[in-house]
Amino acid sequence: MREWTGADAARFLRAPGADDDKRSRGVVALRTGSARYPGAAVLGVEGAWRIGCGFVRYAGPAIDIVLARRPETVIGADAGAHVDAWVIGSGTDGGSRVGGAGRGVPAVTDAVPLPGAPRADAGPSAVSARGYDEERALRGILAGEAPVVVDAGALDLVREGTAPMVITPHAGEFARLRERLELQNDARGDAAGRAAQAAEVASLLSCTVLLKGARTLVCAPDGEAIVIANAPGWLATAGSGDVLGGALGALLAANPDAAPAEVAASAAWLHGRAATIAAGAEGGAVGHPIVALEVAEALPFAVAELLA
Repeated sequence: MREWTGADAARFLRAPGADDDKRSRGVVALRTGSARYPGAAVLGVEGAWRIGCGFVRYAGPAIDIVLARRPETVIGADAGAHVDAWVIGSGTDGGSRVGGAGRGVPAVTDAVPLPGAPRADAGPSAVSARGYDEERALRGILAGEAPVVVDAGALDLVREGTAPMVITPHAGEFARLRERLELQNDARGDAAGRAAQAAEVASLLSCTVLLKGARTLVCAPDGEAIVIANAPGWLATAGSGDVLGGALGALLAANPDAAPAEVAASAAWLHGRAATIAAGAEGGAVGHPIVALEVAEALPFAVAELLA
């Protein structure tokens, strides 16, 4: 298993030149956030902008607070909109089933509000936490050609996804995903067990797995395994994964020809480095508490270090 370094991550960053425009620096779209977790949308959009994306679209329900924080953001991503990469699921709850609406649906249109979804006990075809229009939109994204970062509430849809996917579960979400895939969970929870389980899921779904934790693990479908171990303990704070999702989506958009696993590892390394900067944990210092937005705000400094 290879440990990712700053030198590795630097290969996926570049300073814009005279011939660049906002679109050449990558266009990422996010369909994230919900009535219950609207802040996840803000954190993901912030992460995308702060890591250096040139064009960020938002197609979720938290439009007002996203624009209040980041007025540069373009609202909507209809069928004619150019998108290099997607981020879905952050700050949402999944449906009660994996089956349902078929593939081949059109590309996602402008944001569809999430409140008003059917109750989980409304019948075998009900969706517990998202409406049918929202599920249809997510399935359309997962059936497209652009790479998709799949987090949190969208993880229940990955089995049927055909787009290039990077899934970003934490340990609890990963265990539930394995149960949904009818795979046995390893009770040991050690590094070797985590790596084997992540590799199994990556192979089964033909996707890249980024398993978040104190030592973040990235596994590619071909069995390549990368560990990222530069983050301080202070990064274990609510919303930090939402920042990572946005940053990862932006890096995928800017590196369309790169191996997704290496882009994912680079995003995780920069995320960890930004947390170290934000927490004042340089050189082994204990540091201090941070919140997720501070991690996003430190991303430009992490990027600048690698570009220097």
